Amino acid sequence: MRYREPLEFLALFAVAGLILAANAQLGPDFRVILSAIVAAWAACKTFYYFAETLRHLIDATATDQAYHAFLLLIAYNMAQITLSYAIDFYCLYLIDPANISGIDENLSGAALMFECFYFSVLNFSFFGYGDIIPAHIPGKIVMLLEVVTAFSTVIFLLSDFVSIKDSMRKRR
Repeated sequence: MRYREPLEFLALFAVAGLILAANAQLGPDFRVILSAIVAAWAACKTFYYFAETLRHLIDATATDQAYHAFLLLIAYNMAQITLSYAIDFYCLYLIDPANISGIDENLSGAALMFECFYFSVLNFSFFGYGDIIPAHIPGKIVMLLEVVTAFSTVIFLLSDFVSIKDSMRKRR
């Protein structure tokens, strides 16, 4: 684990905490603005995750990293990504429960976070059973960003890793 990774997790929770604190302070009149901030934050993370995964791809191919080691690194990144977007869905739901439909309104705390994580994992894995769906534009934006991140991570970058590794072996 790089020294930056604990700081990345801290940043994820800190931004979410700030958004939720602002929600508690400002109240329901600012739901739309705070939901838009969550969506904008998700967009920033999408670009970051794409760049980070691409950096891992370049490093792995340049150092001739073993495929299993690269897969472990990508699995760690996938866990971080799904947790990150789960936090976004959690914030969206707490800002305005109407943002996401299909979540039991009696859930709170860890149970609510689990539902958001469940939704995030289904989005990332392209399953999406339809039991939980974003109902408003900020939720739809966050969901789309997670799917784009998943696609670029799983499909595009992993397949490129195999191709680049093969082409590097042929050059030697």
